[in-house]
Amino acid sequence: MSRRDLTTRAGLAAVVVSVLALGGCASLPQACVAPSQPMLSAELMFGRTLRGGVVSEAAFARFVADEVTPRFPDGLTVLDSHGQWRNPATGVLVREPSKVLQIVFADDPDKRAALTDIAEAYKRQFRQQSVLIALHGACVSF
Repeated sequence: MSRRDLTTRAGLAAVVVSVLALGGCASLPQACVAPSQPMLSAELMFGRTLRGGVVSEAAFARFVADEVTPRFPDGLTVLDSHGQWRNPATGVLVREPSKVLQIVFADDPDKRAALTDIAEAYKRQFRQQSVLIALHGACVSF
């Protein structure tokens, strides 16, 4: 193998390693302007349609109190929304009342895992097919 081939392969390997090292689901912003600090912002989207009804305001409030607040006691925002999604099994477009939960937090593996735990708890409790989780970096100041 020629020296040029080795150099090319070494360069390619360095690029692959760099991409893998930086390829997390959500990365923090490269730089924030003071007084902002890098944090993560998560949005969880909960459909509320049930067979024979909807998840009530009271039931959702209990869910937030029991499942979300203990995991993210520093704060969160709940927004009313109207969502739609295509059922992959039937191809039918489903429109339903929804809730969007927004949580901003310092990056931490336990907090990332807590997002999945919240989604799984909601799916179990309300017999839902899915909960969407969107996670992205943000510059935050309080």
